[in-house]
Amino acid sequence: MKTPTNLRILVIEDDLRMVELLRTGLWEHGHTIVTASTAEQGQQLIDAENFDAIVLDIGLPGRSGYTIAQHLRARPNRPTIVMLTALNHEDNIVCGLDAGADDYLTKPFSFPELVARIGSAARRARVAATDEFCFGPFRLDTRSRRLLCNRVEVNITRGEYLLLRALALDRGEVVSRRQLMKAVWGTTVVSHGALDTLVNTLREKLHAKQPGLISTTRGVGYSLLEDADLYLPAE
Repeated sequence: MKTPTNLRILVIEDDLRMVELLRTGLWEHGHTIVTASTAEQGQQLIDAENFDAIVLDIGLPGRSGYTIAQHLRARPNRPTIVMLTALNHEDNIVCGLDAGADDYLTKPFSFPELVARIGSAARRARVAATDEFCFGPFRLDTRSRRLLCNRVEVNITRGEYLLLRALALDRGEVVSRRQLMKAVWGTTVVSHGALDTLVNTLREKLHAKQPGLISTTRGVGYSLLEDADLYLPAE
């Protein structure tokens, strides 16, 4: 699946040099950029205009970026949020993701990585409403939350469904452990052992029909293999 292009992106950042760097770099990748230097300005733009993605600093004048993410969290069809900040402590990352950010990147950063993460998060949001994912002999129906193999239902738990859907949204890419925890439990404050156990039980159920669908990248996360013939409905 191709990375989305021509996104309308709001950059909320109070460092003017960083703003110009982001404006120039994202524009060169074909995106339309709007900027705000305070949380209040950013919130006004969010309420007045439509954006595909938001690049959000945390340490902003007035209110923090956390409050903006929390404000947007419950909105339907909200913009994708990628936090870009110098705060690199694990507690900050957990707070950012729990507040509603779709991804979290720390400064200094690689610009190609930022562009890739924005595109990946926006792509996940775009396909999140699809009715089904098909891969190998399996079909995951997101309306009924059922997994079928050659039209026969495979019994999966709620957690296994949420895990498989999260992997399918980013098929062919490694999905980080934090992203998977958030997708399944709604928070990143979960033991790694709980995630590993859930992956193993789902992997066993898939393996019985087609081995090797879920791949492990040690210390990073898991992926649903792209060569597993997984397709999305045509747009």
